[in-house]
Amino acid sequence: METKELSTIEEIRIYSDPYRMKILNHFQRMDHPATIKEIADDMGEVPAKVYYHAKKLESIGLITLVRTKEINGINAKYYESFKGAVRIKRDDGADEAAKKIFLSETQKLLSDLYDENKKNFIKAQSSEKPFGNLTHSEVYLTEEEAKSFFERINHFLNENQKRKSPEQLKYDIFTTIAKMLDN
Repeated sequence: METKELSTIEEIRIYSDPYRMKILNHFQRMDHPATIKEIADDMGEVPAKVYYHAKKLESIGLITLVRTKEINGINAKYYESFKGAVRIKRDDGADEAAKKIFLSETQKLLSDLYDENKKNFIKAQSSEKPFGNLTHSEVYLTEEEAKSFFERINHFLNENQKRKSPEQLKYDIFTTIAKMLDN
């Protein structure tokens, strides 16, 4: 599985924007390459606003132009979202001020992701037939085993991102893996 590494403050700011995360989610839900107009219509938004944010996502490789097609004299551009894992990697050579900004942006991103997942979990619990599982564990792995574990999770997620039969229901899955620092 391919991994997209974000290592600059600007890349993390682009990725961590909640509106851009929504755009990415809409691209990921499409079963085909989509135009910005399709995504805007799906979101109930103005195409110009979505276009601005989509261009930012394209600049860091999280959406990619895959083809163009002329329709009534207008070139329609079709994009796909990045299908792999996104990894945040700090530049260890950065000065202290840059490290603090990097940490702040990373915390904002994680907070937004956790909050969105929490909303989905609570919403599922308030439904007529609630269902949700929550697991928290500490495990002991080599770095290679941890990498392999996360790759298996992402492989499973990619395989099941699209509905294959009408009986399938949509589930929200949120995973993190972090090396614990010894206290």
